[in-house]
Amino acid sequence: MSSPATLAALATAPTAGAVGILRLSGPASLEVGRMLAPGVPASPTPRHAYLASFVDSSGSVLDEGLFLFFRAPHSFTGEDVVELQAHGSPRLLRMLLARALEHPAVRHAGPGEFTRRAFLHGRIDLTRAEAVADLVAADSEAAVRAAAAGLAGALAARVRSLEAPLRSLHADLEGVLNFPEEAEGADEGMEARVSELRGSADSLLAEVGRGRLVRRGARVALFGPVNAGKSTLFNRLLGEQRALVDEEPGTTRDVLEARVEWEGLGVVLLDTAGLREAPGRVEALGIARTREVLAAVDLAVLVLPPEASGDEAQRWLRDAGATPVLLVAGKCDVRGSRDLADPHPDPLPEGEGIDSGSTREAGTLTPSLSRGARGSVRGSVSSVRGSGAVSADVAVSGLTGEGVESLRSLMLSRLWGGGAPSAVALVSERHADALRRTSDALSRAEAACRFSTLEVVSGEVGLALDSLGEVSGTSASEALLDAIFQRFCIGK
Repeated sequence: MSSPATLAALATAPTAGAVGILRLSGPASLEVGRMLAPGVPASPTPRHAYLASFVDSSGSVLDEGLFLFFRAPHSFTGEDVVELQAHGSPRLLRMLLARALEHPAVRHAGPGEFTRRAFLHGRIDLTRAEAVADLVAADSEAAVRAAAAGLAGALAARVRSLEAPLRSLHADLEGVLNFPEEAEGADEGMEARVSELRGSADSLLAEVGRGRLVRRGARVALFGPVNAGKSTLFNRLLGEQRALVDEEPGTTRDVLEARVEWEGLGVVLLDTAGLREAPGRVEALGIARTREVLAAVDLAVLVLPPEASGDEAQRWLRDAGATPVLLVAGKCDVRGSRDLADPHPDPLPEGEGIDSGSTREAGTLTPSLSRGARGSVRGSVSSVRGSGAVSADVAVSGLTGEGVESLRSLMLSRLWGGGAPSAVALVSERHADALRRTSDALSRAEAACRFSTLEVVSGEVGLALDSLGEVSGTSASEALLDAIFQRFCIGK
C-alpha cells in the first residue's frame, strides 16, 4: 500500500496575531519541515522546540520562529507531525503554506482531517474527536467544561461501560446458537441482562436535552400584554439598556435578542412585542413574530401587569402552546401591585384607595413567592382559575430590580433542574438518534426473550451493538465520518 499523503494547513485563524502555526502531519512531515527550516538537525529531538529561520524557495529568510517535531505514534494524529510557529502575519503564513504544498507528497488538509487521522489511528474514539469540535465552538463556561470533560473521555467511558457488556452478551448468545454443547448455560439471566443494558441506554439518552442546552444555549422569551414591563425587565436581566422603554403601549415592535451567561450556562433572552387585540399594522407583524418565537424557545416568561385577569392570562397562555411557562407579576413597584405580593396584606391607612390592580378586585393576578419555590405554572390553561385570581411564580420590578434574582433562579431551575451545567455529558442529536435505536433494539430483544426465539434476541442485540458503535466509532461508516468531520475547521 502507498503511503498516505502528508497534510498541511494553517492551525490558527487567518487574521493578524502574535503567533501563527503551520501544521504538517504524515510521513513527509519532517522532510517538508526542514525544507522550510533548513537549520533544524536532520534527526531533531521529538517534543523539543528549535529556534529556526523559515526560508522561501530561494533560501531567503522570511521569518524566525519555533520548530517542533512529534514522532509517530506519539503525536495527536498518530503520525509524524511538525509545527512551525511563526509570527501571525496572514500573508507570511500563506507563503509558508504555499511553499509546503509545492512538495509532491503534500496536499492541503480538509476540514477536521487532522482529528480524523487521530481517530483512524486509534489515538481517540469518535466521542473525543467530536469533543474537539465542541471545545472549539464553545461559547459559554458550561460548554467549555462539558467539552473538556468529553475530550478527557467522560462520554467515552460511559459508552464503553454500555458497549462492553453488550458485546459480551452478544458473544454469549452467538456461542449458544453456534456451539450449544460447549456454551450450555451461557444464556441464563438473559432477560435481566438485556433489561439492565436498556436502562443504561435510556439513562444516557435522557441527557440529550441538557446537552442541547449546553451546546447552543437556552432560549428564553419574555411575552405578555403591552405595557406589562417586559422591556424594562429585559434590560434589568441583561444589566444594560438594550430595549427602548416608554409609557406608550406597543413600544417593542420586533423581537429583540441578547445573550447572557448565568452560572456558566449561555442564555439567549428575547424581548417580544406585546400582545393585544387591535394593534397597528407594523405592531401586528411584531406580534406574529412573537407567536413564532414562542413555539421555538425552551422557556417562556409570561409577564402580566397588576390589572391582568384570569381570562386574559388564559388567552396569553394559549399563545405559548406546549412551551413551558413561568408566570410573572410585573411592575411590583406600582402601589396596587405591591399589595399583590401578600394575599392577606395589612389594612391600608385611612384615606388611601386601592388601585384597580389590587387583589381586592375580582379577576386579578396574585403573585405567590412561596409557590415559585414549590414549582411553577406549567403553562396549561388549567393553571388559570377562570376569571378568578391567578397565582404567579414571582413578583418582579424591572425598574427597581425587586424579585429579579428570584426570577433568574426560577428560570435556571426550570431550564436545568439540579446539578451544574458543566457536569452533563455532551450528548448530541447524532448520539441521541443512535442511542434511541440502541434502546429500541434492546426493548425488542427484551420482548423476544419472552415471546420469540434465541436467534431473534441475538439479532436485536446485534442491531443495538451496531447502533451504539456509531457513537463510539467502532461501527461508523465512511459517510458518517465525512458528515461528522465536515463541521470541523480546517487545520484541526
